[in-house]
Amino acid sequence: MSLLHYLQLSLAEGVGPITIARLIETFGSAERAVGASIAELRGIEGIGAAKSQKIYSSLRATAGAAETELAKARDGGTQLICPDDGAYPLLLRSIPDPPAVLYVKGTLEPRDLNAFALVGSRKCSYYGREQAERFAALLAGAGFTVISGGARGVDSSAHRGAMQHPAGRTIAVLGCGVDRVYPPENEQLFEQVTKRGAVISEYPLGTPPLAENFPRRNRIVSGMSRGVLVIEADERSGALITARQAADDHNRPVFALPGRVDNALSAGPHKLLRDGAILAANLEDLLQGLGPLPEAANDVALVEVAVAMDDERPATTTAPAPGSNVSERQSQILAVMGSEPMNIDLLVDRAALPAHVILQEMTLLTLGGRVKRVDGQTFVRHNFTRR
Repeated sequence: MSLLHYLQLSLAEGVGPITIARLIETFGSAERAVGASIAELRGIEGIGAAKSQKIYSSLRATAGAAETELAKARDGGTQLICPDDGAYPLLLRSIPDPPAVLYVKGTLEPRDLNAFALVGSRKCSYYGREQAERFAALLAGAGFTVISGGARGVDSSAHRGAMQHPAGRTIAVLGCGVDRVYPPENEQLFEQVTKRGAVISEYPLGTPPLAENFPRRNRIVSGMSRGVLVIEADERSGALITARQAADDHNRPVFALPGRVDNALSAGPHKLLRDGAILAANLEDLLQGLGPLPEAANDVALVEVAVAMDDERPATTTAPAPGSNVSERQSQILAVMGSEPMNIDLLVDRAALPAHVILQEMTLLTLGGRVKRVDGQTFVRHNFTRR
């Protein structure tokens, strides 16, 4: 059972995500990794003689602990998933140091592939809370799952904003065990999040919210997302760690919300903007800054996004054909688009569809890389875009 072996690796003392990834790559599976001899471990780059003995002993000691942890999780209604599971987030699996095990309260869905992270200060201003809720609600309405860290301030506001949309989904990534509520005042919020997404962690059950856990947690927030928006943060904020990981380690676009120049919490976003982050003032800025969905995105993910963002879609609407990722309505829109940019008014006339339908479908076509937003409400077919 690969989950049990991954769990054994994750519980072993002195074996972090990078070492686990190296072990899996060397031995080909978690099962073979936990059964490796001291000599085999010693031959792996970066381990050496002393560390190989420690890892070997620790892996033998965690065999029983893994069984106990798995049983405890099941009794508490927590799902455990590892990189070999189909439910494991696709984008997260591709980062250099993916978690060996994710503890999940709630559900992870295929449409979570289309996720956006919102991060910022725990001590945010009213403006920061307001903008976190605003952007989260806009993203949820456009079919994105909103990911944040479950902390006070910007994180909590982002989760609440995502759930303002009837079909909005949100995921909270904790720096403690999923059976611990931190901050304590978020107990009700986390209960709501589990019904509208998931509360997840890589930390074993019972792990307290230690300060050193949160920087490591941030790579999951970035790794699961297609882009990261920083709302308010001082220059030492953990939000900037997330932004650096997104840009440098995960090749994700970073966005920043400008603020008042006399507010210390504007220093972080302004520094990011000076360093090349994309200025975010509205939803269009975020959509324009994203590339198309990753090639690994499958038909199911796009269909799920479409259903989530359009709860007014008639029951007779044709879903995308397997392998096409284009619905009947989207094909109707693409058929009237030529080599020149077209605004929504012209598309409404030519496609004979209502404006709100055109806007919803153009969002999906933009996410799928079939059209490109030129500005505001003007679009051009992607294969006609001049470079």
